[in-house]
Amino acid sequence: MVALLASRHGENLKRSARERSLATTARFVDQRVVLAFPQTYMNESGISVGLLCRKYKVEDAAHVVIVHDELDLEVGRLQVKEGGGLAGHNGLRSVKAHLHSDAFIRVRLGVGRPPGRKQGADHVLTRPGKAEREALGVLISEAADAIETIIAEGVAPAMNRYNRR
Repeated sequence: MVALLASRHGENLKRSARERSLATTARFVDQRVVLAFPQTYMNESGISVGLLCRKYKVEDAAHVVIVHDELDLEVGRLQVKEGGGLAGHNGLRSVKAHLHSDAFIRVRLGVGRPPGRKQGADHVLTRPGKAEREALGVLISEAADAIETIIAEGVAPAMNRYNRR
């Protein structure tokens, strides 16, 4: 998804060893935006987010958008959320710990609950079936659109557009 956004804006992600990520900067409308994909374990993604925020002098967590999987949304559903609880998501917990705030914006990508007694971590690490892969492909493009909406128009218009579906 981050690579898709970078490509849409004529950029390529580059390894940033110090910030433990693949990252680039791009121009969206009239703003410079940092696009990054942490190269840590998901449970430690806040390390990369914190390092990137320090490097680019992002002091307000509300200027950070985190895209993450969401078990509480059915496969293919997207929601934009501003701040709030972490719903047991260890990656979000790590981001909150490193930003010292939970005020960041989330683009939640629905992956659905695991079947039977399967654990959430096992579910998100298992290769999805063909129908789910197709739905997730559409979802990735929609998530890129949602991020562009957040940057161009703000969080409220993005929530109104994407949370009603």
